[in-house]
Amino acid sequence: MNATFDVIVVGAGSVGNPTALALAQQGMKVLVLEKRSAPGMGDNKAAIGGVRATHSDPAKIQTCIASLKVFSTWEETYGHSIGWKTGGYCFPVYTESLENTLKGYLPIQKRFGLEIEWISREGIREIVPGINGEGLLGGTYSPGDGQVSPLKMAAEVAREALALGVVYRFNEAVTGYEIEAGSIRAVRTAQGRYEAPVLVVASGADAREHGVMLGVDLPVFPDSHEAGISAPIAPFLAPLVVDMRPGVEGRTANFYFGQGEGGQIIFCYTPKTIFPGHDRQNLAEFMPTLASRLITLIPRFRNLLIRRIWRGLYPMTPDGVPIVDSLKEVQGVYVAVGMCGQGFMMGPGLALSLASRIVHGEWTLEPEVQKTFSLYRDFGAKTEALK
Repeated sequence: MNATFDVIVVGAGSVGNPTALALAQQGMKVLVLEKRSAPGMGDNKAAIGGVRATHSDPAKIQTCIASLKVFSTWEETYGHSIGWKTGGYCFPVYTESLENTLKGYLPIQKRFGLEIEWISREGIREIVPGINGEGLLGGTYSPGDGQVSPLKMAAEVAREALALGVVYRFNEAVTGYEIEAGSIRAVRTAQGRYEAPVLVVASGADAREHGVMLGVDLPVFPDSHEAGISAPIAPFLAPLVVDMRPGVEGRTANFYFGQGEGGQIIFCYTPKTIFPGHDRQNLAEFMPTLASRLITLIPRFRNLLIRRIWRGLYPMTPDGVPIVDSLKEVQGVYVAVGMCGQGFMMGPGLALSLASRIVHGEWTLEPEVQKTFSLYRDFGAKTEALK
């Protein structure tokens, strides 16, 4: 098959899928190339669905505020549920050092539009019923954050995109890019050649390989993370809870969990020792380690029935901040990669910004804020604190 489009998007995941929709809403003729069999079948489906603007970086704060507007109004706008559950994010605090750190972020978080407050020990115990109160000092709470079903979101975004004429080509991996006079000309696959003056690379954990094909170094290095879900229980927990303490077992840097709209408890932890590469096989240590942390923090979880665990990839950058930029080396090419495990929550906001840049010539973020996402930044200058 050979065809011509206004924009070609590589990847139908957390970022590529909503970007295709946002471009189509601006009147663009869009092709999406996806190597898997359906939208959201890569690491999008491994996301636990927490969506927050609670970050320490202004670019991520503002991007996720835009995403939250999309998530929270989706059913009203399009008439279909994506599993949106309001309830916020809660970061309980047990050490003075973390208290000082989180309180230190509050001014910048509020300055860039995040609704967030420090609340007392008693307030945390009310928001998170049954939480272990020993040593609890208080915590932060951002009520505008929430949870969404990644599976429903992927399907609903594709539904709307298809209705606007977006063409999806599934089971079709990119084999090469044609560059002519310093500009993108076409994309090749085993099934055909597609021309477009604009290309968006949103290829997740495969970003580095696409960079090689474009002759550009994209510093994205995936590592593996596990998650799981319980059988439904009676609703009792509104926010998604993040315990930033490293585990006493020496394996976990932090862990987090929430209760979805169907009553299931969904959970994950950040391993202290990373597992680089593309391995999606579960580890025997995950569930015993996670269970200990859950039960220690909320003892009532000791009788939870676990239904399923899985493993996905975090496409990491050296500083924990995504790369969303236009290439200097090849005109017409935009990259939206290195989401660091937060592509699902950032996807709709990034999609709006990319569409604005491609169609109108301007990002939705202020130039100084957008620089945070630059491919050409100093990756050793800082790191995102609330990864």
